[in-house]
Amino acid sequence: MPRGASPKREREYQALKTEFKKEHRYVGREEEVAARIVNKQKKRWRN
Repeated sequence: MPRGASPKREREYQALKTEFKKEHRYVGREEEVAARIVNKQKKRWRN
């Protein structure tokens, strides 16, 4: 996650990342995909 991320966003990121690893989804790209999802959610709620 980027620097300055809120604790809530950090928890969401960690939860997504572990869920992807557990389900064997996005193999090798778990961190990237989780970060993109969290950032996308953040962007949607800011506007």
